Amino acid sequence: MPQFPMTDSRRQVLERIPDYAVAISPYQGSVRVKSGDTVIAESKSALLIQETRHGDVFYLPREDVSMSLLESTDLSTYCPFKGHASYWSYKGNSDLENFVWSYEEPYEQVNRLTGYMSFYTSKVDQIVDRK
Repeated sequence: MPQFPMTDSRRQVLERIPDYAVAISPYQGSVRVKSGDTVIAESKSALLIQETRHGDVFYLPREDVSMSLLESTDLSTYCPFKGHASYWSYKGNSDLENFVWSYEEPYEQVNRLTGYMSFYTSKVDQIVDRK
């Protein structure tokens, strides 16, 4: 049985990829996100997201992110499987605009993402250590 029910917003993808899936699992290790020498986030409670036709992505709990370094932006994007994403930029660094995102109210099938944030690894360094 597919993970996601058919809806109008998912129809185009599910007709092409009927078994589209988003797997969420606790990561057994630590994840650190840096810009230069500044640590933006560091967690031993990250989630590993493995999604059909996407590379693996880490999501870190918001309490492990230095929110004082970030400012929310007006950007919002939509994923038919996870919901609406909100974005943050690094205060005072135009190279790091909209590099952090979070699904504030994710769809039921991925509700474990609530309270977690992810980072574009093309804009920051992500250091991953296994236990």
